[in-house]
Amino acid sequence: MITVQKLLSWYDRHGRDLPWRKTRNPYHILVSEIMLQQTQVSRVLIFYSSWLKQFPDWKHLAQATNTEIIHAWSGLGYNKRGLMLRDIAREIVKKGTPQTRETWMTLKGIGPYTASALTAFSLHERVMPIDTNIRRVLGRFFFGLLFPDPKKDKQIQKKIKAWLPTHGRFYDVPQALFDLASSVCTKIPNCVSCPLRKECHAAQKFLSGNVRVPKNMIQKAKETHYRNKPYPDRIYRGRMLKCVRLHDPNGVDMKEIGLHIDPSFDRHLDTEWLKNMLERMIKNGLLKKKNNVITLG
Repeated sequence: MITVQKLLSWYDRHGRDLPWRKTRNPYHILVSEIMLQQTQVSRVLIFYSSWLKQFPDWKHLAQATNTEIIHAWSGLGYNKRGLMLRDIAREIVKKGTPQTRETWMTLKGIGPYTASALTAFSLHERVMPIDTNIRRVLGRFFFGLLFPDPKKDKQIQKKIKAWLPTHGRFYDVPQALFDLASSVCTKIPNCVSCPLRKECHAAQKFLSGNVRVPKNMIQKAKETHYRNKPYPDRIYRGRMLKCVRLHDPNGVDMKEIGLHIDPSFDRHLDTEWLKNMLERMIKNGLLKKKNNVITLG
């Protein structure tokens, strides 16, 4: 337990002051968790408070329209997350707030990590949510794995059961690990500054200076590019949504939106590409089309 005490002492001095860490309200915590998916903390901080002012609880969010959600989520990216969050709120208004990890996981859009995070942070259960960051820290600490992959999660969880205290501030340990991962135990860690370096099974390997990042970790994830377009499709989908949002409530004519999102749009070569993106966004509830006019979903 000495290493946990060291970690929490470090956290008390260096931990980030984040608003969702000051509450046990499951709604507030879920909002932060959904926003933090694929979005940096600094950006989430800009939107978190304004979202809670507009939608202060499950009931207010459940009553929101797609258009209201899209406007409120604008700037965070991956807009489908906002609609998913609203749909979760509707289920909770009907059935009540889950009180166990297993019940959280029955809701569409809630996976093992998010369910564990909600259980740990709102209910203060002795649960460890494992994401990329915590996997990196504990995979190194327990097993000396320099760049651990998800296949090791079960082994990490087994170690956690014995390592995590059964009383005291065990619920602060995940937050401390998040901050350690973001500032010290990064992809190439600063082991000299780590409070766990003496007990960590990977520290000496990194301190030797002979570690190289595997090529598969350096390569960027492949994204869909159409024809000779300079950007992946998600950029053009984002532009399409922004264009329609700016023209709300009148919408945008289907014939015009191509040039709005891409100055080099070619009606002969790009129309099918545009239609495919539009169909995907309609299916996700982000947009609607009526009489060739595109409006918010």
